[in-house]
Amino acid sequence: MDQAPGSPQEPQGASALPGCYRHPDRETGITCTRCERPICPECMISASVGFHCPECVRDGSGTGHAPTANQPRTVAGGAVTADPRLFTKVLVGINLALFVVQLAAGDSFTDRFDLLGRAYVPELGSVEGVAEGQWYRLVTAMFLHSSYMHIAFNMLSLWWIGGPLEAALGRARYLALYAASGIAGSALTYLIAEPNQPSLGASGAIFGLFGATAILMRRLNYDMRPVIALLVLNLIFTFGWSNIAWQAHIGGLVGGVVVGYAMVHAPRERRNLIQYGSVALIVLVSLVMVVVRTGQLT
Repeated sequence: MDQAPGSPQEPQGASALPGCYRHPDRETGITCTRCERPICPECMISASVGFHCPECVRDGSGTGHAPTANQPRTVAGGAVTADPRLFTKVLVGINLALFVVQLAAGDSFTDRFDLLGRAYVPELGSVEGVAEGQWYRLVTAMFLHSSYMHIAFNMLSLWWIGGPLEAALGRARYLALYAASGIAGSALTYLIAEPNQPSLGASGAIFGLFGATAILMRRLNYDMRPVIALLVLNLIFTFGWSNIAWQAHIGGLVGGVVVGYAMVHAPRERRNLIQYGSVALIVLVSLVMVVVRTGQLT
């Protein structure tokens, strides 16, 4: 029935309901429990307490968690990124760049940064080595190589193994695994190898990636035969060639298995503590080996 001219639309003193902040033409009596803006049934998102608007949920303020809490995660709890191989690319780039520097600068550059226990270096005219306080050699040696074949084999292995592993673990965990494995390999080499025998290469860190990959594939119930065959082949090369520092390979492999196991098996509620605690453990054990060996050589 049409309203008579001059008659009131609604009772005197009554107030209309507010409109949804996203759909102003829709009246609603519901408000977001966080920002208190009116929201219509289409916009409201049910929460443990009341309803939240889409913006509060998107920003994380309506969940009680950080905004990143709802982001997709890798199997190890790392953030999923647009380029899951970024750190692998960076590591390959650093190794290749330093190899070019080695070729340009000659043996004097390599002799300053390769892994050496303690020995007189004619090229430098002085006694050099980790035992002389040059602990940086434990790390710098991880990025140097002795020949084209050496760096080609290591970088191909790093690309094939490292890329998928970085995607599975996430960048921070992958880099921590790589560093811990490489340091463990350098420390075992320093502990066992002859002090005047120089060593260099990314093999220790890469063997750590092999070990972690085996743990991950076992965790996901994948076929283990390809990675085991590749690992056995690498071990045959390790002990079959006299000029390979097998100590770095074994040290890196053990470090990678320990850290890799912690990365993929840590319970969610204590994930970060166990994962990064395993990294700290490997670094601590490596430090003990370095201190013991330094005491023997000085």
